[in-house]
Amino acid sequence: MAHRVTLIPGDGIGPEVSAAVVRIIQASGVAIDWDEHHAGITALEQSGQTLPQALLDSVTANTVALKGPVTTPIGEGFTSVNVGLRKTLDLYANLRPVTNLPGVPSRFQGVDLVIVRENTEDLYAGLEHQVAPGVVESLKVITAAASQRISKFAFEHAANNGRRKVTAIHKANIMKLTDGLFLQCARAVARDYPDVQYEEKIVDNACMQLVMRPEQFDVLLLPNLYGDIVSDLGAGLVGGLGVVPGANLGLTIAVFEAVHGSAPDIAGQDLANPTALLLSALMMLRHLGERTAADVIFGAVSRVLAAGVIRTRDLGGSATTTAYTDAVIREIDSPRGESAATV
Repeated sequence: MAHRVTLIPGDGIGPEVSAAVVRIIQASGVAIDWDEHHAGITALEQSGQTLPQALLDSVTANTVALKGPVTTPIGEGFTSVNVGLRKTLDLYANLRPVTNLPGVPSRFQGVDLVIVRENTEDLYAGLEHQVAPGVVESLKVITAAASQRISKFAFEHAANNGRRKVTAIHKANIMKLTDGLFLQCARAVARDYPDVQYEEKIVDNACMQLVMRPEQFDVLLLPNLYGDIVSDLGAGLVGGLGVVPGANLGLTIAVFEAVHGSAPDIAGQDLANPTALLLSALMMLRHLGERTAADVIFGAVSRVLAAGVIRTRDLGGSATTTAYTDAVIREIDSPRGESAATV
């Protein structure tokens, strides 16, 4: 029986990388019935809404979605579709594995960490107003309920995946009430997991330590804003946003997404790298119980990247999206041990 999954292609390069990932999954033999809906600029042009109710209903019914990048205007225009989707569907946990891929140039090798970011509150609650002309105020909201459940998610992930340590990242030396509450909740949850080491680091020190010795970290637990920033820092350790997956998870709903932007400057030119969305789709396949197919696709991607012949422009090559996708599919179809990456 085919899995029914909501597909949100996104805008900019989103439709191109989404189409590439759909082709690759199809080549793996996994049957997926894609229920396509639009968000962001495309949806606004079609329906006058950036986050249509039909899309939300589809994700709620299917419980699983794959989402391409969606443009968020800076300093003006509509509010973030990504934030709106997470808050509306209560996708409280953002999970981002950060690991090196074979053949991808990076400043570090051997990086293997997981970032767990609270997804629904903090400064991203969007509670902003003008106090007086030239003076605006933004409210940072931290609750015990959200802090406890994201802490439990981080420790559960560590315990279930052989991870040895959880590091809570904070700025409680300055924000003693908000970040202090986050730490209180993390400490309370940590006591229930004696086999998982627990430590705390101030966010600025943690950022410095990440770019000096990333191997000291395992699972990082962060409030929303710090998690957003540190997630991109982590991606920079292993080659950039084009090679890092992400998932937004709730109690019953999971949305897997590319964590990079929509890159409108190269949209429609067959230049985009679909790897980030593809790796997110592999997280989705494992979530659906299709672990064998996910492993096969990951092996194909790894061989193509390790060969170093077919790379998209962002990885120092000149291959098109189509050429890269074709190479991955050839690797899936080729007998194990025979590389088709140079074909």
